[in-house]
Amino acid sequence: MKVKLLYTDGKGSFEEIEWSKPAHKSDEIEVKALMTGVCRSDIEMMVGNFGPLPKEMQGHEGLGEVTQVGELIKNVKVGDIVATRGEPAYADYYNCRHNEFVVVPSADPKYILEPVACGINVVMQPLDAIKTRVGPNKRCLILGSGFLAWIAYNSLERFGLTFETVDVVGSYNKHLWGDTLKQSYSGAYDVVIDLSSRTNILDDVAFNNEALLILGVQKQLTSDFGNLLWKACTIVFPSPRADCFIKSMELAESMITNNQVDIDDFWTKGYSRTTEWQQAFEDGLNRPDNYSRGYIKWD
Repeated sequence: MKVKLLYTDGKGSFEEIEWSKPAHKSDEIEVKALMTGVCRSDIEMMVGNFGPLPKEMQGHEGLGEVTQVGELIKNVKVGDIVATRGEPAYADYYNCRHNEFVVVPSADPKYILEPVACGINVVMQPLDAIKTRVGPNKRCLILGSGFLAWIAYNSLERFGLTFETVDVVGSYNKHLWGDTLKQSYSGAYDVVIDLSSRTNILDDVAFNNEALLILGVQKQLTSDFGNLLWKACTIVFPSPRADCFIKSMELAESMITNNQVDIDDFWTKGYSRTTEWQQAFEDGLNRPDNYSRGYIKWD
């Protein structure tokens, strides 16, 4: 099946190309794209900071309509609206595996679940490891105050993970954080959730013995791991590629449907797939005033 796909080779822009979508397999569904979020990682790939990914992996914050269902799939039917983590969600049609989609109530941008699920997964994937490091004498540090950090912070409470202190250090989204947000940190920590752009965290942050470091964003660190090795620390890399990520997507759907998380200000604008898709990537790169995140919507 020949479809149109928005693709970048990492040289500064996305282009519309033709892509041969394979037939869906028995454990897959075929999805007609309705909306796809423009993720910051897509922008980083566009400007050449990593990748580029192959054609069949471009676009991952999907929302679409089910058009075909493999015979092994029993939890969805043609016509259902699904949020997907599968790729390429920048294609007009794409396939999605059985554990990479969640049925949602409507084709509303709030049900582009992947960003919310990523914030939940920062806590859910290493949940058992965090549980061994909570208590009245334990301290947690969250570096970064973006949307991902805000969801992760609220997920700590949702999973009943209590610390003596939870320090959140950042300079963005003060309207979300209020008095919670701090400008600096001090002392040693038992759990550190790094969602920042800092490259010297291994030298700059003090870790207690057997601390847990959760690295939730892609970056290059400028220091070595000697300090963490000496203190017998554990490092976890939460990722949508983890098998458990589907649980984070399911929880994201439940929280949004039941108004347990407010994402009204997250999606700044929808861009027409026909006439505005180039502007979606330009705004994602240059971030105009009052811009949070954009999505491309198929007309």
